[in-house]
Amino acid sequence: MDWNNIFTFIAVATLLVISPGPNGFLITKTVPLSGHRAGLANISGFVAAFYVHGTLSIFGISILLVQSANAFLVFKMLGVAYLIWLGLKALRNAISKSIAANNLEAVLQQKPTSIKGAFFEGFLTNTLNPKVSIFYLAAFPQFMRVDGSAFSAYSLVTAHSLVNVVWFSAMVFTLTKVKNTTSHPKFKTWLNSITGVVFIGFGTKLALAKSS
Repeated sequence: MDWNNIFTFIAVATLLVISPGPNGFLITKTVPLSGHRAGLANISGFVAAFYVHGTLSIFGISILLVQSANAFLVFKMLGVAYLIWLGLKALRNAISKSIAANNLEAVLQQKPTSIKGAFFEGFLTNTLNPKVSIFYLAAFPQFMRVDGSAFSAYSLVTAHSLVNVVWFSAMVFTLTKVKNTTSHPKFKTWLNSITGVVFIGFGTKLALAKSS
């Protein structure tokens, strides 16, 4: 593997990772409500999804999303449904807590996301995002070696994963350090409201994306 290609790919992947998107908002929602372990489980889900997309791209299966409008539409709508479901779930929590605004105990008793649940939230958020697959399809041909070896391809997936781990782990531990603020019941209600709207917005944006 050409190290210049790896460093260039890392630079491209870093720009993608640090740009606002569902992953950052999922972490922001998870840590205050469920703790840093759940946030790290989100990240593990991200990484697992990257390897799924990478594997599909290496074996040419994901190309169907680019070549087939119907395949892209089905996959896209699954992603849309999942993002909007996350948004509605967050809004439901916010509304239920708002109704009980004077009952702080009800807010404090909001059930946190389990480690397993947080992992699958992170995994599905990325697996059902056709833009992640398209990123791999667009990036791999430019950075892979001409022999197309699986090792070189998985090296790129690993590099992308490491960038995610570093960036989002820093976010998780930053949110953990301000736990006193983020654990306040009113903050949790506000956070559910904001993240609900944001996830619905991401789902709507994805629904309007074209296969081209």
